[in-house]
Amino acid sequence: MKELIEELERWGADVIFGRAKGLRAALMRFAMRALSGVFRIIVQIRLWRYRSGWRAQHYLGAQVVAIGNITVGGTGKTPVVELLAKSLRDRGRRVAILSRGYKSKKLDRPQKWLDSNGCAIREEKMPKVVSTGSALLLDSKYAGDEPFMLARNLDGVAVVVDKNRVKGGLFAVGQLAADTLLLDDGMQYLDLAHSIDIVLVDAGSPFGTEALLPRGTLREPPKNLRRASYILITKCTGSPNDALVSRIRKYNKTAEIIECTHGPIYLENVFTRERQPLEFLRDKWVGAISAIAVPEAFEGSLAKLGARVEIQRRFSDHYRFSRSEVEHFMQRCVERDMELIVTTEKDAVRFPKPASIDVPVYFLRIEVEILKGQEIWDDLVTRICNPPPVFQSVLRNRHAYRP
Repeated sequence: MKELIEELERWGADVIFGRAKGLRAALMRFAMRALSGVFRIIVQIRLWRYRSGWRAQHYLGAQVVAIGNITVGGTGKTPVVELLAKSLRDRGRRVAILSRGYKSKKLDRPQKWLDSNGCAIREEKMPKVVSTGSALLLDSKYAGDEPFMLARNLDGVAVVVDKNRVKGGLFAVGQLAADTLLLDDGMQYLDLAHSIDIVLVDAGSPFGTEALLPRGTLREPPKNLRRASYILITKCTGSPNDALVSRIRKYNKTAEIIECTHGPIYLENVFTRERQPLEFLRDKWVGAISAIAVPEAFEGSLAKLGARVEIQRRFSDHYRFSRSEVEHFMQRCVERDMELIVTTEKDAVRFPKPASIDVPVYFLRIEVEILKGQEIWDDLVTRICNPPPVFQSVLRNRHAYRP
């Protein structure tokens, strides 16, 4: 069943991106386009309900910074969340990241938590606490890939997972003393009122296939960029982005725009944590394995670093490798005399350890570098760290946590 679902997901992606050919694929694209029209109507009605006040938003006594996008996957959101969390933590903010924990498993039993009075928090009030900022409590299976990765990399930053991020936010404010909530992948999550909206746009594929789900990869029409307070153009190559900036300005004339790149920093062994410089890849014969939205970008990065990527194995986004799949791929690499296997950091957190490691396995560490708009980024961090007095008064009078 797992293999069948994986095959269907891959075929669905091929249909959306036009890689699948034939009558069946053409009919599926036609049906998807019709459904995209329905999806557009649903999206706009949902937004209207919040704007008109028919659907209430929650205020939790903390600033809420939403970081998201209008496309499905591939904009480099997690490194941006990490950079912002570090910047705020280093300026003295008590930061908690709220995530839905996409494709994470349900806990066998809820975590136990005592409040400041020594009373147990009721199970229905408990989100999944991945990290308190000082202790890592869950693995990637129960936390989800990105929340676990963020928790592992961010000392002093709490990470909380729940599909109901109002519940997660209430817990973070009431029990973890958070004063700043980063809403991971939060542009479309409107039950929680946003103080600031940061929207990411991929320089190479800013609006995906230019069609809404399910025919394309757009979650919302491009005009909805008007909700953004800040827009980060990600994965820039250093070339001018004038045409993209001009198009963005058609939808949002006031948002601050920052241009950044997601660059490799070093290699790290998945099992031993040994690090190697990027030069280690030059002229090496490499097997690449990944389960991300845009594997071509990852494999292209390896090639640019001088690796000879001879074998590739791609799975659908967030796929959890089985031990037998990893061992089979490793055997292929042994037979073809590969010198190392490289995966992504997101995939590394759920990479099962094979019975015998016949080829070393590394992940490529990626970090964000701001190319244009560093002063805007610094002002954003300062704005979050020093909210105006009127806003602080509003926060103090909003909801308090009740266990």
